[in-house]
Amino acid sequence: MASRHGKSDIQVKRVYEDASRDVGARFLVDGLWPRGIQKKALASVQWVKEVAPSASLRKWYSHDPEKWNEFQKRYRAELSKNSDALKPLVDAAKKGTVTLLTSTHDVEISHAMVLKDFIKKRS
Repeated sequence: MASRHGKSDIQVKRVYEDASRDVGARFLVDGLWPRGIQKKALASVQWVKEVAPSASLRKWYSHDPEKWNEFQKRYRAELSKNSDALKPLVDAAKKGTVTLLTSTHDVEISHAMVLKDFIKKRS
């Protein structure tokens, strides 16, 4: 269920963390399948690789903290042109809790955090 404030609860977690406490709809939001994870381990997770940053943006950014602000701008621009791919995430967020899964080491400066904010503004 959605929160009392009318805003959905969207969590961001590393795909390698224990999934037992994940709640709501679970989405893998990386463009590449996470290394070392078998597909059956994420059978209940919807993979929406279309919402990940383009390969060129991902390679340019390379998780360089110096590029974080510019990465956010560029990634938001990509997301703005990709509303069809975002639809399952926005719809799920309107209904309740969503967990975005990523294999990124530093979640705080990852595309998943930008995506979380982007979805919250649309749900």
